[in-house]
Amino acid sequence: MQPVPPPVAFGCDPPLPNLAAIGLLDMTANASVTPPTLVIPQLIVGLGNPGSKYDQTRHNIGFAAIDALADRWQIPLSENRRFQGYVGEGWGPQRRKVRLLKPQTYMNASGQSIRAVTDWFKLPPQSVLVVYDDMDLPVGRIRLRLAGSAGGHNGMKSTIAHLGTQDFPRLRIGIGAPQGQPVDRDAVSHVLGRFSGAETAIMNQVLDQVVAAIALSLTEGVAKAMSLYNSLSIVPNSPDPPKQRSQSEPASV
Repeated sequence: MQPVPPPVAFGCDPPLPNLAAIGLLDMTANASVTPPTLVIPQLIVGLGNPGSKYDQTRHNIGFAAIDALADRWQIPLSENRRFQGYVGEGWGPQRRKVRLLKPQTYMNASGQSIRAVTDWFKLPPQSVLVVYDDMDLPVGRIRLRLAGSAGGHNGMKSTIAHLGTQDFPRLRIGIGAPQGQPVDRDAVSHVLGRFSGAETAIMNQVLDQVVAAIALSLTEGVAKAMSLYNSLSIVPNSPDPPKQRSQSEPASV
């Protein structure tokens, strides 16, 4: 005679196994995900060389960017010997505190001035946004990055050496490569030369774009500005807004 199974208690579900204990349930699946930290610039530096000899040259487009920001945000710049440069302090978009700097140490020693400011105000390297020229980007293009090497640019070499890291944001402004000559042979005269009339018209629009990109960096972070501005290009002789072109991988000069 076969054994009779025990009666089932109707209306009572059998106990469920502990899925977490046997590895079938991830208890962290619903845990909150920490959003990435926004990189918000507090010090914006434009690289260049001091003196009228270098004024308005391609290599000084970083200075021009700081002048454009100072004009837009009504931040006066004044010479400060402690910081070895022209410095301004004021308010950017949404009343964001911001400092502007044009080192007067000559390009190859720019890092001295930058380090003097960061030490005085106790700013971390990640809060420093450096603006400078880039021969490997065509005129009409800008490129933001959160970190990277100097790429051969002497001002950035000095900045990295004095900050002790290359993990800080930078904005490169395209000045194009010399035409009709090998880059190595004609690089110096090219970067120390001045923009043509046609290039100047483009660069005026580029500087407006630079101001807009930096303003967005102050309010929504550098990564957001990268996503919106890195693929834009000012097209010569066109009054239209910047058009998108395929991105190429640049290297700083």
